[in-house]
Amino acid sequence: MTTADLHVHSTASDGRFTPAEIVRMAVSAGLTVIALTDHDTIDGIAPALEAANQYPGLRLIPGVELSTDVSSGEVHVLGYFIDYNSQDFKTSLERMRNSRANRAEKMVAKLRELGCNIELERVHEIAGKGALGRAHIAQALLEKGYISSFKDAFSKYIGHGCPAYISREKLTPAEAVKLILQANGLPVLAHPFTAQNPEELVKELKVIGLVGMEVYYAGYLASEMNILLNIAQKYDLIPTGGTDYHGIDASSEITIGSTDVPVQSIERLMALAGQRGIIAPSL
Repeated sequence: MTTADLHVHSTASDGRFTPAEIVRMAVSAGLTVIALTDHDTIDGIAPALEAANQYPGLRLIPGVELSTDVSSGEVHVLGYFIDYNSQDFKTSLERMRNSRANRAEKMVAKLRELGCNIELERVHEIAGKGALGRAHIAQALLEKGYISSFKDAFSKYIGHGCPAYISREKLTPAEAVKLILQANGLPVLAHPFTAQNPEELVKELKVIGLVGMEVYYAGYLASEMNILLNIAQKYDLIPTGGTDYHGIDASSEITIGSTDVPVQSIERLMALAGQRGIIAPSL
């Protein structure tokens, strides 16, 4: 049974549960290590850490998930042990969130042209104070009955290459890695099969400072994880993992902590953070 989940989202971006609720769910699931990795925001880290202080047996890693652009679609880069007090990092994330808001407005207009009459105001209501994302548009579509499941929104309307998809200002994967390093974080490639050629991307990012890649990912087959593990070993990367938990679509989404992440992966990540002086070496 796994004791860690290194890929979790909260209401700070497009998750269903607040950072404090995520912490309590992790404890209930028997986890000892979690990483809060909201999309393009670190606003949930402080409340999550405050909640985690009540549970000495739980280690919460301050994290983020940055969206980046490649010619074939999207690539995401996770950052662990982020300096969430860095003003430069906050400024960069704010610019990315503004781009999200502009894209949402254009997507809603496009959906109306396609006969899906959702209100931008409602999308903002669903997002609350969180970073606006496509998941909030998907929820609005689901409410109005234009789709029968959360995933339908991405496969029919707002996924890459779909009729209502709008691109937005994004970093390149290399820029994301550099930004995470500047914030004293450890950059890790998320769900690598969103890239057309994961190994080529890894080769490029390793030189820049990539330290790991997500191998143990919810929904990946054992054969796919073996391919990724071989790539990780070839380039001396830490094979991390997590559920990418959002808690939105209860009918199909797995539960927090249900992806098996080897203890050795957690130990290597912690050891590297210690070596770089990001955390105390004894942790």
